[in-house]
Amino acid sequence: MSSKLFIGGLSWNTTDETLRYKFEEFGQVTDAVVIRDRDTGRSRGFGFVTYTNPENAQQASNAMNDQEFDGRRIRVDLATDRRSGGGNGGGYGGGAGGYGGGSAGDYGSGSGGQW
Repeated sequence: MSSKLFIGGLSWNTTDETLRYKFEEFGQVTDAVVIRDRDTGRSRGFGFVTYTNPENAQQASNAMNDQEFDGRRIRVDLATDRRSGGGNGGGYGGGAGGYGGGSAGDYGSGSGGQW
C-alpha cells in the first residue's frame, strides 16, 4: 500500500506549509509539496503528501477526499508510482522528428517554390 497521496483541485493559494499542516492531522508527514509551473512559479493545482505510515495515508484519503480545503473541493487518491506503467517516452514528439515532423533535408533545400 502506498504512503503517498495525490491531492488534486488545490487552490492557487495553497502552499507546501498549509498542505502539510492540514494533512498532519492524520499522522506524521515526511513530505508535502504543491507542484508549481517551472516558468511562472504558479501552483498547478495539485500536489503530493507522503506519510511515514501507509495506514495514515489511507485514513487521510478516506477523510479528505471530496472535502473543502482552502476554499476548494479537493480530490485525494493514493498515488501510484509513475515509473511502473512502462515507458511511453515523453515530450511532444516521442522519437525522431519531434514536434514538426518531416525531415531536416526538406527545409531550405531549394526544391519547390521560389524561395
